[in-house]
Amino acid sequence: MKDLVFETIENDRERLIETCDAIWETPELGLHEEESAQTLIEVLEAEGFDVETGVGDMPTAFVAEYGDGRPVVGILGEYDALPGLSQTVSAERDPIEEGGPGHGCGHNLFGTAGVWGAIGVKEAIDAGELDGTVRFYGCPAEETLVGKVFMARDGAFDDLDASVTWHPSDLSRPQLGSSLALDSMQFRFEGTAAHAGGSPESGRSALDGVELLNAGVERMREHIPEEARVHYSITDGGGAPNVVPPEAEVWYFVRAPDRDEVDRISAWVTDIAEAAATMTQTDVERRYITGCYDFLPNETVTDVIWENMQEAGTIEYDDDDREFAADLRETVADDRLASRFDDAPDEVEAAVGDAPLYGEPVEAYDEGEVGGGSTDVGDVSWIAPTGQFRAATWPIGAPGHGWQVVAANGDFASKGAVFAAKVLGGTVADLLADEETVERANEEFAEATADGGYDCPLPEDVEPPFDVTADD
Repeated sequence: MKDLVFETIENDRERLIETCDAIWETPELGLHEEESAQTLIEVLEAEGFDVETGVGDMPTAFVAEYGDGRPVVGILGEYDALPGLSQTVSAERDPIEEGGPGHGCGHNLFGTAGVWGAIGVKEAIDAGELDGTVRFYGCPAEETLVGKVFMARDGAFDDLDASVTWHPSDLSRPQLGSSLALDSMQFRFEGTAAHAGGSPESGRSALDGVELLNAGVERMREHIPEEARVHYSITDGGGAPNVVPPEAEVWYFVRAPDRDEVDRISAWVTDIAEAAATMTQTDVERRYITGCYDFLPNETVTDVIWENMQEAGTIEYDDDDREFAADLRETVADDRLASRFDDAPDEVEAAVGDAPLYGEPVEAYDEGEVGGGSTDVGDVSWIAPTGQFRAATWPIGAPGHGWQVVAANGDFASKGAVFAAKVLGGTVADLLADEETVERANEEFAEATADGGYDCPLPEDVEPPFDVTADD
């Protein structure tokens, strides 16, 4: 059964790589991934999957299903790019389109590997070696932490028995650490325009409201948990300095290790915004863009992932790949490289050494840790038992969301996507074949969520934010 899954993916290696390259060549921002989503949908439909599009009121969100009955196991996939990271396949900063988007997080590999993982499982179902249902979830706008949250509100994950996913990185390893829950909000102040020199007394500055909100939040920081993060950007600060700004806007991210703490801090920030409006005699409106949960790792599913990572073996990068990776690594800041293994065991650093690429999988070493980033995979992990892993697709020490990563993702990184597809397909196959493992995963999940399950943070009236682009 597993041999057939791996063999199917290996035999279709060239088409998988071509799809990675096609999505890399047409990078699209979140909720606007029309070509990328359609590329993956066409592959799945040609393989006989039933595809539902427009999930969660997002045109580029879809669910593809094959098989029948239980267990139902999902593979999560993404395909959105990041703004401003356009880059050629070269070891120097060289945008294809100045200011254009680029795949600095490897999502051209991410969704593609998931599709081929599902195809491998489909072949095993057709051969009579597996029963159950495999789903591929086409999840847009992960970089804005939107896609899976809106799909979750739509109930897309409610009947899953388990789900698996992965992410490109510089090391191949299972992930047992958590992430930060998040709220994304914009506060828009409205005041009264006036000549700032001739009649300032007749104006009310919206920018004053923004600045007082920011000042209040700075005083709040002392009184929130050390692990929490609050950051903001003034997206509209007014125009000419001789005009009292009638409008101004600030965008906030609030993060914390759990959803309840995010809700508490967000409510405090909102209170400060309303107080700032009172102080400046302006009006303020809060726009809630999105919110997500922390990641809840399921050790049972992750154990199956680790077994499949070992079975899939080493990513076979060649001398040309390592030479290009070394050239890219030369452009990375020394302090970044020096700190790469600060959170890793000494034996991992010793094994990697000075290698620019390292294709051998290593055991999870982040159990119990909470990373500083956020992901909407967290929402799925609070709905069904979920495991995830990382696969080595870019140079050791290269920064995610950097141009070096874009260059790697357009070149040798697709070999890592083949590895990831095998791990995903093999893991789903194992779960479909072993209902006892699925039962254990759900028992673990039930225990972990006993004090409270998933409650989607999105109010019912919040629509997908098609005008928003950012990163996690």
